[in-house]
Amino acid sequence: MTARTWRVLVTGGAGYVGAVLVPKLLAAGHAVTVLDLYMYGDDVLAGSRGNPKLREVRGDLRDPAVVADALTGCDAVIHLACISNDPSFELNPDLGKSINFDCFRPLVRASKAAGVKRFIYASSSSVYGVKEGVEVTEDLPLEPLTDYSRFKAMCEEVLEEEREPGFVTLTIRPATVCGYSPRQRLDVIVNILTNHAINTGKVKVMGGAQLRPNIHIDDMCDVYLLALQLDDARIDGGVYNAGEKNHSVSALAEIVRGVVGPHVEAEVLPTNDPRSYHVSSEKIARDLGFRPKRTIEDAVRDLATAFADGRLPDSMDDPRYYNIRTMQRIGLT
Repeated sequence: MTARTWRVLVTGGAGYVGAVLVPKLLAAGHAVTVLDLYMYGDDVLAGSRGNPKLREVRGDLRDPAVVADALTGCDAVIHLACISNDPSFELNPDLGKSINFDCFRPLVRASKAAGVKRFIYASSSSVYGVKEGVEVTEDLPLEPLTDYSRFKAMCEEVLEEEREPGFVTLTIRPATVCGYSPRQRLDVIVNILTNHAINTGKVKVMGGAQLRPNIHIDDMCDVYLLALQLDDARIDGGVYNAGEKNHSVSALAEIVRGVVGPHVEAEVLPTNDPRSYHVSSEKIARDLGFRPKRTIEDAVRDLATAFADGRLPDSMDDPRYYNIRTMQRIGLT
């Protein structure tokens, strides 16, 4: 099968996942436009600059003129941009709503008006809420616990409402992404544990028994690359979980200790975060043929290598690794 190439708009293309995805899209032959505020630095896509198939638009997703400009010539959208995770959202709920929900339908309609044929939306496995003792499949009811996850679920509904012949939609509900990126996040669980294990010799396990699904960042990108290759009928209107294995928080800490070394101390502390869910990724394997190729151990090893060779300096304190600290520093409104 000849690979199909697209002209893809990646919103949030200079973010954690985007900074890994954009080079992969270019390497696969796609033309890519990135729309991003570049809150976390101008250099995250430096390795791809000079590629004639890359176009970068610095701007706000909430500005219709900026969106229309970014969509020029595009026939596919991968929508990653959002205020990511609950603490960042709660810092300024009005801001979170304006970016994560209010501008979503306008983006979808602008995409249709620009001639986009395929729209891929990055939702979140957090839309399920707490589902104790069950395998969380895509047909279970959504019970989001927070505004962040509630607006993710609402965007899914909007996208289904806007779907029409010739405008193919796909929703992915990723597990928590982990591993190394040029726009590194150190405020998600595997990355937090690895950073602390390597740089302090200690990890704090908050609770421990609760299950948290994760996915290696390269596997996450592979989902989006695959979604661009499959036929319309195979993905149109689809909703899929995407994760690797489900590990308890305690097990994640042990995986980190296994990679970093037995000298790492683990301290177990109580938590007020009850979220625990066992997310099934069987449907995406069965329907789309996607199975993760990397493990949590691989993500930890990748991070350990990045720490060792100096790619992640000042990792405990630099705000650029922490969404909420960066938002506070730049006063995003």
